[in-house]
Amino acid sequence: MRTIAHTALAAVLACGIAGTALAQSPDEALTALSQQTLSTGPNGEEPVSASEISLSEEEIAQIQGLEATAAIVMHYGGNDWSQAQIDGLRDQFGKMGVEVIAVTDANFNPAKQVSDIETILAQNPDIIVSIPTDPSATANAYRQAVTAGVKLVFMDNVPSGFEAGKDYISAVSADNYGNGVAAAHLMAKALDQGGKIGLVFHAADFFVTRQRYDAFKATITENYPDIEIVAEQGIGGPDFTGDAEEVASAMMVSNPDLQGIWAVWDVPAEGVISAARSLGRDDLVITTVDLGENVAIDMARGGYVKGLGAQRPFDQGVTEAMLAGYGLLGKDAPAYVALPALPVEKANLLEAWQQVYHADAPATVRDSLN
Repeated sequence: MRTIAHTALAAVLACGIAGTALAQSPDEALTALSQQTLSTGPNGEEPVSASEISLSEEEIAQIQGLEATAAIVMHYGGNDWSQAQIDGLRDQFGKMGVEVIAVTDANFNPAKQVSDIETILAQNPDIIVSIPTDPSATANAYRQAVTAGVKLVFMDNVPSGFEAGKDYISAVSADNYGNGVAAAHLMAKALDQGGKIGLVFHAADFFVTRQRYDAFKATITENYPDIEIVAEQGIGGPDFTGDAEEVASAMMVSNPDLQGIWAVWDVPAEGVISAARSLGRDDLVITTVDLGENVAIDMARGGYVKGLGAQRPFDQGVTEAMLAGYGLLGKDAPAYVALPALPVEKANLLEAWQQVYHADAPATVRDSLN
């Protein structure tokens, strides 16, 4: 199997997003990105578009007659992305007559997630939709679910040694590689394609956050020779905001001419904002992945966050629930399903919020634009 870095870099080069430095402007690259899906699955699977996943009225009626139950086993529940996933799952399961009997939050602790799975299995669910905190440490617990006949659908990450169509129905993800690419082009746009930057990445065996990091780094390296990556540091959590603040402060102190920092998702980006504010670095440019409320407020105010690549978590949850329905019906499902990346800047912030969450932006964001 190819390494993640190898797979990701090959995807970018093949799709023409990375290449010669002056082949296209950041805006042109972002426009091209909207027409492509760059991520491959955890085992190198080619993506199938979420738009191809559907259930007929007759199939939904069949599922409703089963009176099935489902549990949602999260890695981490303390952000807008997780809640939107849960909302999408609940919405679609409701239409299918599937009762959600449990929602758990492991707070990025594999041992806690193993305990959550074991507790849920005692309730005999028909379905578990989950995102493993650690693909190796949680594999045995998910294997117990397979043995018990539970239909598994995964968000983003898949347990070690699991095979689609045999051990689980499907895995569903945003185009995390594409979102990393988007964050890189947005960084380049904000810096006028030149300057020194730092990277705050996720120091864990977590497929999708690694994709973002590989994508951002490859895109900067291949497209923007006048942007120099001068510092990189991983954070392991669970205090991702505090860890990122500490790391970003050290980067800026060690590199007084640092002009930008990329953070792997919005919660660490909040820590980078705090560090920049504490050091009086009002000129720092931040890009990230995931459209959370706090980074949206900062962007709306014209603050540090100049752009981000957004996932579509509500739609992802809907897709996962439908694929669980495939499992109940014995309907063939693709191994890996992806939703397209969404580049977000201040100019399209409110529209993007609607696309991501299927709701109007909160007053805190709307008021900040004014």
